[in-house]
Amino acid sequence: MLDSDAVQPPRDPEELEVTAARAGAEIAADTRMGPVHLGVADLDRSVAYYESAIGLREHERGGDRATLGAGDGDLLVLFEVPGARPARRHTGLYHFALLVPERVDLARFLAHAARDRVSLVGLSDHFVSEAIYLSDPDEHGIEVYWDRPRSVWEGRVGQTLTTLPLDVDDLLREVGDPARADFDGLAAGTVMGHVHLRVADVPAAIAFYRDALGFALMAQLGRQAAFLGAGGYHHHIGANAWESAGAAPAPVGSATLRQMTIVLPDAAALDAVVARLREAGVEPQTDVGGAQVHDPSGNPVALTVA
Repeated sequence: MLDSDAVQPPRDPEELEVTAARAGAEIAADTRMGPVHLGVADLDRSVAYYESAIGLREHERGGDRATLGAGDGDLLVLFEVPGARPARRHTGLYHFALLVPERVDLARFLAHAARDRVSLVGLSDHFVSEAIYLSDPDEHGIEVYWDRPRSVWEGRVGQTLTTLPLDVDDLLREVGDPARADFDGLAAGTVMGHVHLRVADVPAAIAFYRDALGFALMAQLGRQAAFLGAGGYHHHIGANAWESAGAAPAPVGSATLRQMTIVLPDAAALDAVVARLREAGVEPQTDVGGAQVHDPSGNPVALTVA
């Protein structure tokens, strides 16, 4: 294992090797992630990118807002902020992660990216998953990934989560001839698998997402990064300070995270989270449909019910 203090800030997603004692989660085991809301400088440009490069489909467009998904549900909500600049060196989104149902779906996406010259940021094998990384026109990070079976990694995330080069040749064998592999968009069963955040302070993020919201700490890289999940999942939320230690949220008018969504299974589960937040001294804004709160780094979080 690596000495966490010796690790250099990575340019590529989840860092090399991480360890952590697993903490028991209080949040409902079937909690999942919902739509991510982003500010973009040019709505037409962004919709075109997500349709052609990523393989999402526009669901609805109205004024300065568009929703996109891979099936019936929305995965992204885009808001136009004319002239917005990328939110570098601020807290906010590191990447959102689209989880495809099967390995062959990831292979088809990679074949499409190669054939259609889609620019990639990275290709990684995290042991728990295989992942492809991209960056949209506003520099919002994107991950498209497939999970290995839970039997491979469940209960051992802190000992197995890693970053190794993706075996591209082996992945593409799933589709035979990559040049002829069909790709008409991401599979209909694609979901928002996790959201990875830039935070100002990792221990403060752990205190919020673990102790107040109730996610289990699945793995941690010192003060540099943490990965938290519900129901034994390797992570629903990532938090790192690689480029944002001590930073503030992006200024108004930036292309930045407007909201990430945590979906609770029922009203009782939502009430339990709200109660823990209040016990921790955090007062969420509540309404009939859920609650809204900001984490210690100013990242906006919506809590909703399935």
